[in-house]
Amino acid sequence: MASLAVSSEHAQTSWLVCLRTYSINPYPSLLFPHASRGPPLFLFPRKLNDYRPVALTSVIMKCFERLVKDHITSILPDTLDPFQFAYRPNRSTDLLRNTYVRMLFIDYSSAFNTIVPSKLVIKLETLCRDPALCNWVLDFLTGRPQVLRVGNNFSTPLILNTGAPQGCVLSPLLYSLFTHDCMAKHTSNSIIKFADDTTVVGLITNNDETAYREEVRALGVWCQENNLSLNVDDCGLQETAEGPPPYPRQRDSSGEGGKFLVPRRTHHGKLKWSTHTDSVVKKAQQRLFNLRRLKKFGLSPKTLTNFYRCTIESILSGCITAWYGNCSAHNRKALQRVVRTAQRITGGKLPALQDTYTTRCHRKAKKIIKDNNHPSHCLFTPLSCRRRGQYRCIKAGTERLKNSFYLMAIRLLNSHHEH
Repeated sequence: MASLAVSSEHAQTSWLVCLRTYSINPYPSLLFPHASRGPPLFLFPRKLNDYRPVALTSVIMKCFERLVKDHITSILPDTLDPFQFAYRPNRSTDLLRNTYVRMLFIDYSSAFNTIVPSKLVIKLETLCRDPALCNWVLDFLTGRPQVLRVGNNFSTPLILNTGAPQGCVLSPLLYSLFTHDCMAKHTSNSIIKFADDTTVVGLITNNDETAYREEVRALGVWCQENNLSLNVDDCGLQETAEGPPPYPRQRDSSGEGGKFLVPRRTHHGKLKWSTHTDSVVKKAQQRLFNLRRLKKFGLSPKTLTNFYRCTIESILSGCITAWYGNCSAHNRKALQRVVRTAQRITGGKLPALQDTYTTRCHRKAKKIIKDNNHPSHCLFTPLSCRRRGQYRCIKAGTERLKNSFYLMAIRLLNSHHEH
């Protein structure tokens, strides 16, 4: 980490005072040391016109933020923003006739950097009603001296009073609180969030789009009121229907019927997972080269297996409960071929991808059943007391629905109970 504007000895002394005071009063009326709130920004360019500043705060500052984060989460209601699937335990993205579903994928531009602290504090006051905590958060976000580092060159300090510094422990939680009031107004619509990625899902019946269009219009007004702008390059529109769409779909420049990026997985507009599995197989095969090199260096089979689980299996099984059930036989063979190759290299027995999928479906279903506040908890309906331990499984009219996660998980739960 780069050196800060003040000496490390002074920063350490200041934080010892903060931590001692925190043990007596969780939110003391004191100002943060400038060393903690003004770390240098490091630029990580992805494009020529795109720079992503990341604030690297000190380790002791991150520990202090965790104390505050745990306290904030303990006083928030469990039912707060149930469709925010990021930064929360037991949440992830894998989760009719004459009707179709329209999905609007929205990505905000520099969402963390556009948070208005005064508006965030107002929303926080309605949730926790703790003036000391609100003042503490306001002081944390305002008056932050910040410098930019490029190589060994530092810019002149700049005082920031907007946004939440990316790279801090509290920033994800504060952003979730800032957007918790962005919720659907109509029962036929849902607004699902994963961090700053938002999806508006509307069920349209008999070509009546009134509720969906009002939802999108209300979301636009909410964005203006909360100082959020759209990242047009990462936004997209998709429709799914049992038969042909009510009007021709707009195709992207690649002519593949649409392809949208969501966290950790690629979803094709034709509801097929070939694009995603091809991408996963390609990434896994690239890492097989590193596994072969490690074997050539004489590492033990146990070390090779651990490397496989960390770098290859983690890629093959990412969000596997969402997509593996509807993979084609060709895609499953390609995925398993990677596992067999790694098994020959490591010299030990590796679990088949089908077994990994079954285990994770069963484990995730158990977690959802135990979490009464999970949005999908209502899908696991127990049967009568005479069939205790089994759950009601709806009839599936298509193979795609039959192989989806929830129906597969219910069948696994019922089969485990029978055995």
